[in-house]
Amino acid sequence: MLQAKNQRTNTNTTNRHAAWLFPGRRAGRPMHPHSLADLIRDIGIPGTAVRTSALRQLVPQAPALVLARALGFHDKTTTRVVAQAGGAWNRYAPSDHTQ
Repeated sequence: MLQAKNQRTNTNTTNRHAAWLFPGRRAGRPMHPHSLADLIRDIGIPGTAVRTSALRQLVPQAPALVLARALGFHDKTTTRVVAQAGGAWNRYAPSDHTQ
């Protein structure tokens, strides 16, 4: 379960005032993504399913290309998830909308 920053119990050996929700062992640094992934996997949460589920929650809110660039996914991956989720962004025409 996610906790608020001031309710963290994982600060026994790190800086209690760290800005990171998951502080790393090095001062001022967050936990390495691989270490966090290992912890998540060890408690039984499948990483791929979680990422896909989170992406499916986001695709109705933004175009696939925008999500791909913001989150580091390949644009074909986000386009496929939009189609699977029944998203309406498949006809989105990217252009300069600043006018």
